Amino acid sequence: MKKILLALTAVAAMTGSASAADLAARPYTKAPVPMAVAPSWTGFYIFGGGGGGIWDADTGVRNNVTGAQILGFNQRQGGDGWYGTVGAGYDWQTANSWVIGVFADGQFGSLKGTIQDQTALVAGNIKNDYSWAAGARLGYLVAPNVLSYVNAGYSSSHWKGTTLFNTASALPSGLHTNGFDRSGWFVGGGVENNLNIFGITAPGWFMKTEYRAAYYDSRNITELVDGTNVNTGTDITFKPFVQTISTSLVYRFNWTGPVVAKY
Repeated sequence: MKKILLALTAVAAMTGSASAADLAARPYTKAPVPMAVAPSWTGFYIFGGGGGGIWDADTGVRNNVTGAQILGFNQRQGGDGWYGTVGAGYDWQTANSWVIGVFADGQFGSLKGTIQDQTALVAGNIKNDYSWAAGARLGYLVAPNVLSYVNAGYSSSHWKGTTLFNTASALPSGLHTNGFDRSGWFVGGGVENNLNIFGITAPGWFMKTEYRAAYYDSRNITELVDGTNVNTGTDITFKPFVQTISTSLVYRFNWTGPVVAKY
């Protein structure tokens, strides 16, 4: 091989077509490795999902004319069920991995339990059938595609009317209560990460799991006569506390995944 190279060099020198430097081995330069740019969480998103919840409420019985307590002590009633949720929000990512956002959502379902008036021996089913919330969240990126966050804000809930039954005979008592709304505040937290199905990342799609606790104002629920809505003079006091946990699919409009730098 060495003899062949020397011969070619000599021929090139005689013909002037190439120099020895031209025929020398050239060093191989490896292309630089592309650098992945971390994606930004800043932008709009929408989400939808479902979950379960429980509620409990401090209840009592009072005279709605004088305000005097009829039942000498408060009780605690409760319920549970399932619901669906939809919502939207906007996030801002800071330079040091913190994410600040605002959002609003609604819940639709059936968190059902009971209320009762022991003095009249009547009870009925009461249901939280929908609620909505608006608030803010603060999160930290434990990884470029994983956000751990806490949130808080305002919430409003709707509770359906109740048919009251005699607790001894289980027959209708001739009394009922009307539906009402309760407002309050909530706190919660969760984790959101990009969706990965069988090792394949879906651009823009995320999944979040969230816990929430909502504290609502007290309500005096008046017992009314069926057909005439005559006030019986008795209220059932009701102060609900609702806890929910949900899992939702999230679509982030600005998310395209890591961007590979080109050279």
